[in-house]
Amino acid sequence: MKDREIDEILTQAAQAPHAVDPAVLERVARCIESSFGPVRPLPPAWALAGGLVLICAAVAGAGAARLGLYGIQNLSVLGIALVFPVLGILICLAAMQFVGEMIPGSRRRVAPGFLLAAGTLALLAVFAAVFRDYGTERFVAQGVACLTAGLLHAIPAALASWLLLRRGFAVNSIAAAMVAGTLAGLAGVTMLELHCANFEAPHVMLWHTAVIPLCGGAGALLARVARR
Repeated sequence: MKDREIDEILTQAAQAPHAVDPAVLERVARCIESSFGPVRPLPPAWALAGGLVLICAAVAGAGAARLGLYGIQNLSVLGIALVFPVLGILICLAAMQFVGEMIPGSRRRVAPGFLLAAGTLALLAVFAAVFRDYGTERFVAQGVACLTAGLLHAIPAALASWLLLRRGFAVNSIAAAMVAGTLAGLAGVTMLELHCANFEAPHVMLWHTAVIPLCGGAGALLARVARR
């Protein structure tokens, strides 16, 4: 018995409850019960969030190692002490939020849009405090190259994160996709901070930070298109 046939029988039963043979309804019930089975529970939320953090760290580290660790090698001690802890905190927050979005009934700590905006503004503030060179040499050429590299590294981070949480269920798919995009964007920015040795403030504040809102917006847009 196919799903369409079950829907037709139930529709007829709703329109004329006494016109349906009880044996037919029993067949429907047996058909539905036969599809039920035990479900393997998800790992604890902290373990899933830890897995997401490791994915971001692995993607960022591997990408920067492949392209060259010029950024962290030339960054000041103060810059390292400010930039990377903030990135780590934001990645942890986004990972916990993503896990919550994929487990129905979880407590939502912050709205996905607020997480995206707050993370972007926090990085802008840190970059403004660390980088004081306001030169714009080859601003567009180098900026597009960094933006492209950040977005390209965000893609495998997003795919691996989805594979880890594929057994979850997003009640609000758009919100979950926005958080996933934010998390992937943070992985891309982390890779750029490890790799990029261009410490001009306009370059870092625009082209590096832009990876986060672009990834978050792209995730929400893809989810909206898929829902339609």
